[in-house]
Amino acid sequence: MHKQIHTQNYPIYIGSISHENLGLFLKNNYKNKQLFIILDENTLKYCYPQIASIINECGPIELIEIESGEQNKNIEICKGIWEALTQLKADRHALIINLGGGVICDMGAFVASTYKRGIDYINIATTLLAQADASVGGKTGIDLNGIKNQIGLFSFPKAVFIDPGFLKTLDKKQLLSGFAEIIKHALIADINLWNKIKDQEPDKHFYNEDILCHAIDIKNKIVNDDPYENNNRKMLNFGHTIGHALETFGIENPEKFLLHGEAVALGMMAETFISFKKNKIDENLHNQICRYIKKYYKSFDYDKTDFQRIIELMKNDKKNKDNKINFTLLSGKGNATIDNYIEIPLIYDALYFLMKQ
Repeated sequence: MHKQIHTQNYPIYIGSISHENLGLFLKNNYKNKQLFIILDENTLKYCYPQIASIINECGPIELIEIESGEQNKNIEICKGIWEALTQLKADRHALIINLGGGVICDMGAFVASTYKRGIDYINIATTLLAQADASVGGKTGIDLNGIKNQIGLFSFPKAVFIDPGFLKTLDKKQLLSGFAEIIKHALIADINLWNKIKDQEPDKHFYNEDILCHAIDIKNKIVNDDPYENNNRKMLNFGHTIGHALETFGIENPEKFLLHGEAVALGMMAETFISFKKNKIDENLHNQICRYIKKYYKSFDYDKTDFQRIIELMKNDKKNKDNKINFTLLSGKGNATIDNYIEIPLIYDALYFLMKQ
């Protein structure tokens, strides 16, 4: 299957990467220009060989390899990439190709958008997390002192390429991490998608291109309506206020480390609990969502002493206002409500609820 989705700013190509899509795009726009590929040890081994011949047809390329992992999405790694680009005499007409998952798409886009006040970049998303979410939308970012995406800007790619074939290189843990974002898209915006997935195991859908396209369409519509997150794009933050705090806490405490999607899945459980306690959803929907998530996303034993640090991390969330912690909450099946400022005692209750699961 080959599909092309048009956003307000760039095309999204979904299907096997080929000379007809990636090759033609590069020849038409970047023939004989400098091409730089940012990748990690995994995409260098498993993904780059599948597209090397296509990219090489357009001119000489340089590979810039970084180590994988959220802990490497920081200013020090960016500095190393900027230095490499400078040493390789990259000019303002160069193209950066981000070949990887969420970390590379986020950080590579940030690097491109700030080098020489901005050069072009494209994303070739290789994980389910990146394909369903991170590569689409024009958000760039890096972490600061472990706090998620504290530094960044909105900057749109020139194109996004999504090849579901790359998903065959991932283990189930990584696939589940990405699938959490598909669950989120369904819960906030499309009850039909939720109904498709709620009664089946996630691995029934990992390689389902229709499900993937459905999720991308949801995000694309939301982003097109509100590209700079002034209003309804905030819906996409469901599960992320608590999720980002849990993810950062796990980086600080490696024995409690979580992948991004694993943390978001737990965040969705906790924020579903808050939605229920605020009378925005009924108990049946609350139980349905939490049963599904906890069946596939395993938590660990939080200690009550962890909660203060987790809430401190939430206080640094970029969505906050006037020192109040801001949440996106569910408001029914396939609906969400933004800008909910939740009191600390209820957040503690949500963390207790999560601990008991």
